[in-house]
Amino acid sequence: MRKLIGLREVRALKPNEMIWDAAVTGFVARRQKSEAVSYLVYYRTGEGRQRWHKIGRHGAPWTPETARAEARRILGQVVTGADPAAEKRAARKATTVAELCDAYLTDAEDGRLLTRGKPKKASTLAVDKGRIERHIKPLLGGLAVAAVTREDVECFLHDVAEGRTAGNTKTAKKRGLARVTGGRTAATRAVGLLGGIFVYATRRHMRADNPAHGVERFADQQRNRRLSDDEYEALGEALQKAETAGMWPAAIAAARFLLVTGWRTGEATGLRWSEFDLARRTATLANSKTGSSIRPLSHAACDILRATPRTAGELVFPATRGSTETVLHFKKFWPRIARLGGLPADVTPHVLRHSYTSLAADLGCSEPTIAALVGHKGRTITSRYVHSADAVLLAAADAVANRAAELMGEHRAGAAVVRAHVPFWERLTPP
Repeated sequence: MRKLIGLREVRALKPNEMIWDAAVTGFVARRQKSEAVSYLVYYRTGEGRQRWHKIGRHGAPWTPETARAEARRILGQVVTGADPAAEKRAARKATTVAELCDAYLTDAEDGRLLTRGKPKKASTLAVDKGRIERHIKPLLGGLAVAAVTREDVECFLHDVAEGRTAGNTKTAKKRGLARVTGGRTAATRAVGLLGGIFVYATRRHMRADNPAHGVERFADQQRNRRLSDDEYEALGEALQKAETAGMWPAAIAAARFLLVTGWRTGEATGLRWSEFDLARRTATLANSKTGSSIRPLSHAACDILRATPRTAGELVFPATRGSTETVLHFKKFWPRIARLGGLPADVTPHVLRHSYTSLAADLGCSEPTIAALVGHKGRTITSRYVHSADAVLLAAADAVANRAAELMGEHRAGAAVVRAHVPFWERLTPP
């Protein structure tokens, strides 16, 4: 049947009936078994393929007039060689950002994604997963990879910064709960990860450009907080109170170890008995943030390790529960220690590391010496062949650890009093 399609003709359609329009060849109104009526356009491609392209269902915005105008527009594209139906089908099957993120994580977990020539660490992947599940997928996951624009990424940045993704989400751990707050720092780092994911997409020819490239991000917050002398003293008292209160000994020992070494929290909690040599006062970390790292151990650090009872596992500071290979969740214990000392909330485990490097600078240690003490990046080619700490580094480690112990009121037997204004090398005893 061919007639000019109008509202009367649409309303008169019976189930499984269709009308061909008399004005525009290929324009059709069709009703199936339901009450809904759809507008379609039929055409042949340049290769002779038959296509049905659905314009939409009857109702706002589609009326016989608007649908007829759309049919004319589509048929005009066909004349120029386009295939709107095929393009629509391809867009519907296009890889979404959520699917791209899943592929990215799969390749990263399998070690096929390299960062500075090495696979991503498990701890880094855990952070990436959190940012993907809590920020990227909720805001951009449904978009096709090829459709994401720079404006989308900019909107994503501001949405995360303004807390649009804030909330509490359950984690894979038993009774685990992640509190997502958003904010500028979270937004900046989420966009950084998103940029890396789109680099992955361009390498796999999913799109030609990176929409995150050139997006201006918020300045990352520089954490310059260090402990004051009074806070060192309060922390020393807090650790004594923690011992009296019966807190998990491994957590207290880990806190003391961080204070006298300046190590990253994960390096301390992941330390194994096989990774240090007390005779040489040297620790060899095979898998630190900057790769293999050799650290000098002060006498104070060695005393802590000697006093720590050895369990059946390899971990020096094991968790309270789980197997002997379960890593201590130090960030759970730290707030309790801080509260015992009346320390403010901004005193975090990272502040202990920054305080250690600040003490080293106060004592006159050079930047290369400080880098060697705490495992900063930037080691020389020669250092790759060194397997133990030299006397200067050991003396520096002792000087900083003794100063930290002095400030906490925990003087070590036989340790010299350290004066902040005298460079440590001037206090070295000649052989």
